[in-house]
Amino acid sequence: QVQLVESGGGLVQAGGSLRLSCAASGRTFSNYAMGWFRQAPGKEREFVATISRNGNSYYADSVKGRFTISRDNAKNSVYLQMNSLKPEDTADYFCTAGYDYSGFSIYIDNRQYDYWGQGTQVTVSS
Repeated sequence: QVQLVESGGGLVQAGGSLRLSCAASGRTFSNYAMGWFRQAPGKEREFVATISRNGNSYYADSVKGRFTISRDNAKNSVYLQMNSLKPEDTADYFCTAGYDYSGFSIYIDNRQYDYWGQGTQVTVSS
């Protein structure tokens, strides 16, 4: 089992920044690809960003150039730096972990992930 706890959400004005954190515990964090998904009210959960064991990253087109995912294996943590926030970024953000067999895995489908956090709310006002 991997337990994931997100933090760092909140209310921010459009154009502002937030940094989400996700602390992992349980199994060996460095064996997992990590991802961020989000779900806005009335919408399906959508992929935001992912990072493999060796640090390869991939982003949804909607956040590319504005969001940066990173990981610190020594701290068992993954982060999502969100800049130039827009009202359409308003959602609950979820951290997720999926076993990375190759070390280079890029997972963008939520079915590729094994563990999920409870989420942290991000609200961007216009």
